[in-house]
Amino acid sequence: MATPTSGKLERATLGGGCFWCTEAVFRAVRGVVDVIPGYAGGATENPSYEDVCTGETGHAEVIQVTFDPAVLPYRDVLEIFFATHDPTTMNRQGGDVGTQYRSVILYASPSQLATAQEVIAEMKGEQKWGHRVVTELVPLAKFYPAEEYHHDYFRKNPDRGYCQAVISPKMTKFRAKFAERLKPAM
Repeated sequence: MATPTSGKLERATLGGGCFWCTEAVFRAVRGVVDVIPGYAGGATENPSYEDVCTGETGHAEVIQVTFDPAVLPYRDVLEIFFATHDPTTMNRQGGDVGTQYRSVILYASPSQLATAQEVIAEMKGEQKWGHRVVTELVPLAKFYPAEEYHHDYFRKNPDRGYCQAVISPKMTKFRAKFAERLKPAM
């Protein structure tokens, strides 16, 4: 069933560690129309998962979120993004280590860049994390969708070890913190 929208959609491209985790979070958010896992931020054309896993392509595992800004403003997208990963660890999220797991916002417009800079400045001012935010802000040059088996991975594989150990606890915390932002249960 398609999510009703106000008509004008935007896209955000974000990397916060493993794209299975970030995709699962954003699929549950009201105002999100689609989430596609993929690769961005590197130099290699048409990288595969295996290529990106080497850490030599320069790409990060990212998601591209299509959302309705009338329901979910870009600022709120970023607030959810920062609340559901650690933006203070360089090239890692939990046990996932490597440049492909870096915290990155790939902005598509000057407006997205300005909003991301504001949100990061506010986080620094609040001393929210206690450590320096290392999230990269870079222009989006090209987004490469991941292989199909990565799409909607958590929903399709809830009993896999990684899903149980990493994604399920993250989703529980996310649902508790952002209950008002969740899509209605189907």
